[in-house]
Amino acid sequence: MLLAPLDWGLGHATRCIPIINELIAQGARVLVAASGTQKTLLELEFPGLEFFNIPGYEIRYKKGFLLKWALVLRIPYILRQIRREHAWLEHRMAEHHIDLVISDNRYGLYHKKTLCVFITHQLFIQSGTGFLNNTKGLPGTNPKKSKWADRKILKWNYRFISKFSECWIPDQDGIFSLAGILSHPPVLPPVPMKFIGILSRFKPEELPLEKNSLLILLSGPEPQRTQLEDIICRQLEGTVLKTVVVRGLPGTDSAPPAVNGVRIFNHLPADKLNEVIQSSEFIIARSGYSTIMDLVKMKKNAILIPTPGQAEQEYLGHYLEEKGWMFTVSQKGFNLGKALQDFQQRNLKLPEVQGELLRVTIQDVLTRIKNNM
Repeated sequence: MLLAPLDWGLGHATRCIPIINELIAQGARVLVAASGTQKTLLELEFPGLEFFNIPGYEIRYKKGFLLKWALVLRIPYILRQIRREHAWLEHRMAEHHIDLVISDNRYGLYHKKTLCVFITHQLFIQSGTGFLNNTKGLPGTNPKKSKWADRKILKWNYRFISKFSECWIPDQDGIFSLAGILSHPPVLPPVPMKFIGILSRFKPEELPLEKNSLLILLSGPEPQRTQLEDIICRQLEGTVLKTVVVRGLPGTDSAPPAVNGVRIFNHLPADKLNEVIQSSEFIIARSGYSTIMDLVKMKKNAILIPTPGQAEQEYLGHYLEEKGWMFTVSQKGFNLGKALQDFQQRNLKLPEVQGELLRVTIQDVLTRIKNNM
């Protein structure tokens, strides 16, 4: 079976790690298709698996006026990439016996003769032109207004999802949903839908909390990843906190020089990062969905900084703050000292995490494949 994550930040790759682990645990032979840093990260995690190179979408966020419209304006290019990866899959199907395709947000990896699963937490994709201002209440409540661009993208999204056999949603149903209306849209796509729970490669451990310790998790597409790194690192010069910065750049050799003893890593293996997250008193991260799942799984509140112009992260940041689960601040005018002070004054809680959903889902799909052989 073939698994392929989207090349948009590291989150799509990291949330595939528990899926790969569960497939292996249940006796499946796993092939992985990836590109760029996503491929590098998964090769480090699974050196014994067979990997393929697959064309990437190579999404970048620009500065200025086009920021909000970057994704919308790149739709023609994305459509070309979808056709390329669909042709790529056709060739691989002819060369290998693939009885299951699991695509994390890669729209072209469907095949009419094979069971194909599409993974997404964004059924209701936001363009940024009609930002959802109804983040309160239960997930599934209709937004007050849905702009024309959002309705068009919803139809476009469902048109491609409908080419797959089924859709898996890395979230929980009901009031403990982490994605809110993104994963609980007013209308569902016309394929079987399954909530597979919170996906994270991490496991909470009983480790002592290191007082006055700060962990900064950088991630996401460029150039915004580097811009946030520059903003925060400039403010670390006078800090007395024991700080670790993880840049989210696996496979990169060079790193900025340490500042006042701040430890800087391009990448940390899962076990080491698990340890650092568990023992850190304060955590600053993007409001990327995979990062949020990791934090919730590790029972950690954090200071979230949405990527400017990325409507999904802006929505998630506001939604999670209104739920009282995370504290969200803007990148514009970010002040490290004030953010830490405000964070400490919040009485933050965390949602319950439902277990076994992924294991049962994979067990079901493997049983169906075996019965159809």
